[in-house]
Amino acid sequence: MTGIFTPEFFDLDALIAAALREDIGAGDITTLSCVPEGALSRGLFRAKEDGVVCGLFILPRVFAALSPDVAVAPLVREGAEVKNNELIAEIEGPSRAVLTGERVALNLVQRLSGIATRTAAAARVVRGTRAKIADTRKTTPGLRALEKYAVRAGGGHNHRFGLDGGILIKDNHIKAAGGIARAVKSARAAAPHTLKIEVETETLPQVLEAIDAGADIIMLDNMGVEAMSEAVRLVAGRALTEASGNMGDRDLRKVAETGVDIISIGGLTHSAKALDISLKF
Repeated sequence: MTGIFTPEFFDLDALIAAALREDIGAGDITTLSCVPEGALSRGLFRAKEDGVVCGLFILPRVFAALSPDVAVAPLVREGAEVKNNELIAEIEGPSRAVLTGERVALNLVQRLSGIATRTAAAARVVRGTRAKIADTRKTTPGLRALEKYAVRAGGGHNHRFGLDGGILIKDNHIKAAGGIARAVKSARAAAPHTLKIEVETETLPQVLEAIDAGADIIMLDNMGVEAMSEAVRLVAGRALTEASGNMGDRDLRKVAETGVDIISIGGLTHSAKALDISLKF
């Protein structure tokens, strides 16, 4: 992973400012009361478990919001696999700024690294099959852009970013529209030709209906592996197939071996354990 997170629509500095306001409140009482104003410190960020590091570019942005004299240098590349006890970055500057920004910096990098780590683990399981691991919109409000970036850093792929990123007709849409055929027909009439239409299905008859309706992507929701295999056979390449529904608890290798094109896992973002990272002077 060599790319840098630079979506123009996301204000990282505004997020950091809000996080610092939340954490600091009226002031970092502990640091202000016992650390001399002119004190300088050097510290090391260290991974406390194996994982994939993501979000190192956030570190200098957090501390720059507190002092222009803090310098942060990464010691590994973004998206690198690291081992327990491995150094990942170093920091030097005014002690007060480093101590005050420590928790916000760690919270963000640990969160993104946890997502990247979980994604990398899922991607390893399906390696050698046609299946791609993808995220969902089950993200932390306000952090979606960062969390979806972390999925890519871990070797995964992004599903639509938001509701305007594609047409995904789910079970409640189908009921409200009066059936799969009606829903797809209405969506096709309203959507530009460049926008793909995905339909959620739960049974093989629904898969056949979605194929006949001309869906571009067919989601196989909460199906067993035998049903998924049959669904892939029925689709026969006429649409992409996506396995979904509690995939974080499933045997991903068996799901991938059904021949599905995509496995979407909400747990990549909504349930990822933060990677343990420490900062020590």
